[in-house]
Amino acid sequence: MSLVIFCFFVALAALSGAFFKPDEWYDRLRKPKWNPPKWVFPVVWTILYAFIAVAGWLVWGQVGFGVVMFVWVVQLILNASWSWFFFGLRRMDLAFVVVSAMAVAVVLFIIMAWPISTIAALLFVPYLAWVCTAALLNWTVWSMNPDATKT
Repeated sequence: MSLVIFCFFVALAALSGAFFKPDEWYDRLRKPKWNPPKWVFPVVWTILYAFIAVAGWLVWGQVGFGVVMFVWVVQLILNASWSWFFFGLRRMDLAFVVVSAMAVAVVLFIIMAWPISTIAALLFVPYLAWVCTAALLNWTVWSMNPDATKT
């Protein structure tokens, strides 16, 4: 039953990406040639969200709520807020700060979870790779479109 609860909270975070999503504004932005096609994002995020839920559930099952789970919650909040900053507010600058903080939180979770559940830590490795890719993409699109960010 507790895994269902973790899936529920992760699904809540995912709703941000469903609510604040690419629109005409984003479509008009210049993007690098290596920008993934639109269909890649929901596929990758679905897998990653499953990994995030299972990783949190595994750690929680071993240690309950403590510092490691606090870091898990922080990364989830940052994850949910990125779409709002980037697509909702159209603030690529603030979105970059958020995604950078998210990468730090993901790294912290991996380090802190490793001695508790190696599987949980390993489930966050693809997430870290994707978040770093997202940070680079965020930075690149922002750099290519300096006037597109609201001030």
